[in-house]
Amino acid sequence: MLGRLALVIGSVLLTLGVLEIGCRLWRGPEAILDWSNIVLEERRATRAAGAGRLKYDAGLGFVPTQGYRPTPVPAGLALAEPPILVVGDSYAYGDEVSDEETWVALLQALTHRRTVNAGVSGYGLDQIVLRAERAARELKPAAIVLVFIAEDLRRSEMKRVWGAEKPYFELNGEAPVLRNVPVPEAPDPESTLDLWQRLFGWSVLVDTVLKHKGWQYEWAIDHERILPRGDGEKLACPLLQHLSKLGLPTLVVASYDPNVWQDAGYAEEQRRLSTMVLECAKAAGFGTFDLLDTIGLAVSTLGFAEAYRSSHPGPLIHRLEALQIAAALERLHIPPSR
Repeated sequence: MLGRLALVIGSVLLTLGVLEIGCRLWRGPEAILDWSNIVLEERRATRAAGAGRLKYDAGLGFVPTQGYRPTPVPAGLALAEPPILVVGDSYAYGDEVSDEETWVALLQALTHRRTVNAGVSGYGLDQIVLRAERAARELKPAAIVLVFIAEDLRRSEMKRVWGAEKPYFELNGEAPVLRNVPVPEAPDPESTLDLWQRLFGWSVLVDTVLKHKGWQYEWAIDHERILPRGDGEKLACPLLQHLSKLGLPTLVVASYDPNVWQDAGYAEEQRRLSTMVLECAKAAGFGTFDLLDTIGLAVSTLGFAEAYRSSHPGPLIHRLEALQIAAALERLHIPPSR
């Protein structure tokens, strides 16, 4: 029996070894020579990519190095004051398009009012609300436009995202209580690996299988969950009620990531979460707008590849979003005429 067991184990190990070598040859000859931990290298690369555009912040975890994203002003255009403050994640910031192509810059031209882009890539709804409060104290805006995607709720359940520590809220009854502030410095990426990532993070075979199944992102990305799944959804209404204490006219806008147009089950859940957040916004006294139909029209008319870049909307969607958001602001009298 022991001999047979050893034979079976040996056969399995030999098969896995052959598959590992095969996957490495398929990726290229350099993979045969490089046996470093793939998960660790990806986490180090993520940290390095953010180093130039983001910096540590004790209150928010991380903020743009330049403070706010530049919002170009067309020559000869007079802008009203005080400004409109835009907050949100990368869909507010405008990842993968130029400063001039962002919907925020286009909104400024449409409204003839200075518009400050305080969006930050990677933020959860918790950080978005905290960023809005800080920026509002500094800028004293006439109104706020808050743009979110449903993924921002899940990020609110984390104490670390993309290798960077962040604040988070816990519910005490109905009230959100801020935790993890001052925010610790980001840890060494190597210290964030769990046992399985240390044992199998070097395997191209494991990496290939996980990518095929759509699980590699969760395996490699450096997020640390602190709240149970679903608590981000529970926090949405209290966080928006918290934001309403600023007393500023606010438009809350739902946007959508590209997976919504590629996975029907995922799309249904994202729509459910987005609708819930918009209902929370209404209950907080905010105006709301859902970009689902606007983006869907662009995708169906021009095709997915034209509408989106790799992970974010392209210039066409930004133009459509600017038009729709400007119309919603005018319809809701945000900011109010004086």
